[in-house]
Amino acid sequence: RENIEMPISFNLSQNYPNPFNPITTINFTISFGGKTTLTVYNVLGQRVATLVDKYLSAGSYKYNFNANSLSSGIYFYKLQSNNHSEIKKMLLQK
Repeated sequence: RENIEMPISFNLSQNYPNPFNPITTINFTISFGGKTTLTVYNVLGQRVATLVDKYLSAGSYKYNFNANSLSSGIYFYKLQSNNHSEIKKMLLQK
């Protein structure tokens, strides 16, 4: 049987590339399975995209965000899973 390494922490990585145009990648790790959301907000706090909104098992994940329809500026992305949440900032330059 394969030895699968279980993540030991909740972690939201900085997106890359950053600044980006128009696609960036967001990596995160969750230590326990549960309802998970990954949401992007503008500087006014308005939700502009939902990348994840479902049950995920413990593990590491990678999602691409295409901001083609958004204008240049600062955006925030928020990961929520179980009782944990974390927010990071990213810069879209067109």
